[in-house]
Amino acid sequence: MTRDEAADAVEDDDALSRTTFAGGRRVEADGGSSAGGPDDQPTPIDVVLDGDVRPRWLNDVRIIVEATIVVYGLFILLGLAAGLNFNGIVSTLQQVTLLAASFALVVLALNLHWGYTGLFNIGVAGFMAVGAYTMALVTAAPDATFPGLGLPLWVGVGAGLIASGLVGFLVALPALRLRADYFAIVTLAAAEVIRLVFNSSALHEFSVLGVELGTGSGQGMSFPNLRNTVSRTLLYVDGDPAAGPTLFGRPFVTIGDGLELSTSVVEGWVYTVVLVALVAFVFVVITRIGNSPFGRMLKAIREDELAARSLGKNTDRVKIKVFVLGCVFMGLAGIVWQGRRGYIDPNLFLPIITFYIFIALIIGGSGSNTGSVVGALLFAGLLFEGPPFVQRIVDATFDLPQPPTVYDGAVALADLDPGPLLGYAVAELPNLRFVFFGAVLIALMIFRPDGILGHRNEPASPIDLRRERPPQDREATVADGGKEDE
Repeated sequence: MTRDEAADAVEDDDALSRTTFAGGRRVEADGGSSAGGPDDQPTPIDVVLDGDVRPRWLNDVRIIVEATIVVYGLFILLGLAAGLNFNGIVSTLQQVTLLAASFALVVLALNLHWGYTGLFNIGVAGFMAVGAYTMALVTAAPDATFPGLGLPLWVGVGAGLIASGLVGFLVALPALRLRADYFAIVTLAAAEVIRLVFNSSALHEFSVLGVELGTGSGQGMSFPNLRNTVSRTLLYVDGDPAAGPTLFGRPFVTIGDGLELSTSVVEGWVYTVVLVALVAFVFVVITRIGNSPFGRMLKAIREDELAARSLGKNTDRVKIKVFVLGCVFMGLAGIVWQGRRGYIDPNLFLPIITFYIFIALIIGGSGSNTGSVVGALLFAGLLFEGPPFVQRIVDATFDLPQPPTVYDGAVALADLDPGPLLGYAVAELPNLRFVFFGAVLIALMIFRPDGILGHRNEPASPIDLRRERPPQDREATVADGGKEDE
């Protein structure tokens, strides 16, 4: 069958654009594809845009870049309106990018659990805490107020990843035998147990094999600042600014000097670039997993675990593997997110952190890695960081009265003076974020229940069974592998 004949036989009602054939594959406008024969690779590689066949990853990059431009544009406009100088605007963009990349890393890990496998893990914050606390205990100085082992940073990061995976394995053994709702309860309980253990006075200071350690319990503990360590190691020879820039750091130092950026802003951008590279790495890894036979097994479990079991698949083993891998990524997110502070305490890992991460995934669309990144960017930039930034701008620009209660503002409004009520609303903008969260979720449930890119949720089958097959393919037999008799 020729490509032209196949194209005439295909009828696609819900594609966003026309259908084409590339390399024996039928390629859809939304990035999906179906096989044109048994020897074809059914992975969704190409996408049709404006008549051109482009790589799927290029389309994903375009979507992420467009979302980034939107968020950056809003913050630049707000910064200019507030009278921020160039250094202030660049610093603001760095903070937004850092927060968005941190969210993206952990949202991708959650998407591996929930979007790919259907594991409703609401204990994300607990696994982040395991990674961050392990790294802190390994890298903190032995003579600190709450001592650690004083080992190098890379050892601490590796130990944090191993500890997160090990705890995930221990939680998975009993929890994955439960139904979805009970599984969610167990993961939430496990996360709270982990947080309370680190908050326990028993770990304030303790000894292991004669080595003194301590988490500080509720007081928290200090350790080498991850952001400063990473950025200065990459920027300067031997991490010393007086020794001059490294080959990697020379472009950053040159650009920073040319644009008259402060040293802290340049160092912040170096750490942010490293974090963005980590997000790209995790994105590629999870995408490769999703396109592999193991990934198709994950999607089969998501769609119908009983059917997968009936085909002889050991779904328990598969779920344990993917749960542990996701927990490792969550531990990594906890390390790079909270490690940049050089300080950690249990209140940084409250259950509400998991709530934030789920909102970001819902916005982007469960089951879509690109949606996970876009959702994290929009949530972190517009919903999480946006309201406090607007509050700071308004406070610095206008001298609004700030009544102690909304009642006082309402009384003033009754006297035709809206200033106090407006001042109260601006002062409460950080708390009003939760109202914005609810409004966004309600709007999504009404107009876009699958999220922004949830329509790209990948099916379990390697080929798209929802599309009508060409007549010639329907006549092929299973016995000959789908080929016509010669």
